[in-house]
Amino acid sequence: MPADSPKRFNIWTPLTFSVILILGILIGFQLNKYLSNKRPISNAIERNDRLEEIIDIVNAKYVDSVNADSLYEDAVTGILKHLDPHTVYIPARDMASVTEDLEGNFKGIGVEFYILKDTLMITSVLKNGPSADAGIQTGDKILKVNDSSVIGITSESIISKLRGLEGSAVKLSLLRPSENRVLETQVKRGVIPIFSVDASYMIDMVTGYIRINRFSATTYREFMKALNALLGQGMKQLVLDLRQNPGGYLDAATAIADELIGDNKLLVYTQGRASDKEKYMAGQKGKFEKGRLAVLVDEGSASASEILAGAVQDWDRGVVIGRRTYGKGLVQEQFELGDGSALRLTVARYYTPSGRSIQRPYNKGRELYEEDFENRFRDGSLTGMDTLGPADTIRYFTEEKHRIVYGGGGIKPDIVTPYETSAYASELYELLSSSTLSNTVYEYYSLHSKEMSVYTSFRQFDASFTITPQMMVTLKSSLSKDYAVQVSKVWSDAKSLGFIQQRVRAILARMLFRSNGYYQQVNKTDNVVLRALGILRGKEYAAIVGG
Repeated sequence: MPADSPKRFNIWTPLTFSVILILGILIGFQLNKYLSNKRPISNAIERNDRLEEIIDIVNAKYVDSVNADSLYEDAVTGILKHLDPHTVYIPARDMASVTEDLEGNFKGIGVEFYILKDTLMITSVLKNGPSADAGIQTGDKILKVNDSSVIGITSESIISKLRGLEGSAVKLSLLRPSENRVLETQVKRGVIPIFSVDASYMIDMVTGYIRINRFSATTYREFMKALNALLGQGMKQLVLDLRQNPGGYLDAATAIADELIGDNKLLVYTQGRASDKEKYMAGQKGKFEKGRLAVLVDEGSASASEILAGAVQDWDRGVVIGRRTYGKGLVQEQFELGDGSALRLTVARYYTPSGRSIQRPYNKGRELYEEDFENRFRDGSLTGMDTLGPADTIRYFTEEKHRIVYGGGGIKPDIVTPYETSAYASELYELLSSSTLSNTVYEYYSLHSKEMSVYTSFRQFDASFTITPQMMVTLKSSLSKDYAVQVSKVWSDAKSLGFIQQRVRAILARMLFRSNGYYQQVNKTDNVVLRALGILRGKEYAAIVGG
């Protein structure tokens, strides 16, 4: 009966709404109980009830004026000190520089500089970059930026003046010492790459060399460009240098590992208390899965570097040479906060294919954790054989040859090469690391940049450039002002003096050919590189990993 339908609906409507309301209340009550124990991270960060209340009281009532932002940062840092050493808070003011390194570019004019006696000297000009297009040369000295003097300015201040919006212009006043004249020029800022591959070249007819300084968003692309170029030059074996590489993006490291290790092999996996096990597999035919491989590491090789070295070692794909790595096997996830800052929180651990964790212990506090390098130097780990023995670590086995490897303290190389020591080692290192040595060489280049410009390749420079006796007299005189005792010892020892001359050539090579030239020069006397070459060329390689 159609006429009765609206009446029936009116009867049932209140009852239906009542049932829905009761169910809603019950569900809401249960959900509230659940959420009180499972509060989302974003809500917890926003509330910070007690912390905010304390800061507000201090800000309002404390006897002296205080900076509330500083108090908050100190409080957050204090909280994180109770966690692992790699969970960190990044203030908003630091986010740009942190991001630039990993993203692989910034907006600027494309020069590298060095502060030489309060004056900014350009030590490298990016090829085809904004400054190169404006005619700026290595050896030029910056006097003014936009009509403001920069004599005596700090590195941080000059960087802020030279960087800016893409396409914006900056006016420079330059002194060109080799021509004894001042130039005025305008440079339009552009996108400047931050290269993560420092060097790639052929050491000999069959051995290539690639050095990676970090794993950024552009690293895999840079690596493949270098690898293809070396393969095109006849490379049959490779030295991959990861020394002093602090890590970076995991995906960049696994992508490179995929080019070196066969298909369907596990490269690394991650797992944490609140995160599921995630495997990273080799999934494509790599460009260099065959051919002898040496991976160079040291105490500065961390995180993604250790993952790559660990995968190579665990699959017996190559020989790891150098010194025990840093020992960072923790995965950080970044949480962006409302004020532009960020929290990098450790959420999982890395495990190499054999199942070992490379993270060294941090249960004795951050201070001891951060002093590890000094302790290793004192106990002889860096100048002799590694003191970390089987009792300190956990034993695992490689996948192919079932060699024993150890976890829990970084990657221990197959071949350990300690720091070189000599009768005058400490005096030599003081001179090599002194700003006086660098200043003298930079000043020489600045005055002779026109003559130096005849060298168009490292091979030509290496064959033709000679350090004159007069250059060594000038250098000795400069160093003696601050390092008289060290100079007297080093200059009396032919081997030590040879290292000084090599450093002079290396600095000049860097100014001519950027970092690629620098490493081609220093690698000639680098004991780790020389050890790697000996192993790749001899029978020792097959004895360690086969092939």
